[in-house]
Amino acid sequence: QVQLVESGGGLVQAGGSLRLSCVASGRTFSRYAMGWFRQAPGKEREFVAAINWIGIPSYVDSGKGRFTISRDNAKKTMYLQMNSLKPEDTAVYYCALRPDGLVVRSDSWNYWGQGTQVTVSS
Repeated sequence: QVQLVESGGGLVQAGGSLRLSCVASGRTFSRYAMGWFRQAPGKEREFVAAINWIGIPSYVDSGKGRFTISRDNAKKTMYLQMNSLKPEDTAVYYCALRPDGLVVRSDSWNYWGQGTQVTVSS
């Protein structure tokens, strides 16, 4: 079983920055991808960014140029640096893990964290 714990969420003004972290523990796959999804009230969970085992990233179009995903395989940790935040980025951000491969569909990810709230005020 794999456990994922997110941290780093909070309240920030528009234009500000936050850095989210996700730590994995337990029996992960030998090579695995990690990703971030978000869900705003009344909306479906959507893909934000993902990174494969060797560090190749993928981003939602609205995050390109503002978000940077990275990982430290030795620490089983993934990061999401979010800059130039907008009120529409407000959501609960979830960390996810799956066998290696960049997939945007949420139902293709095996493990999920509990989520961390990100609120961007205007």
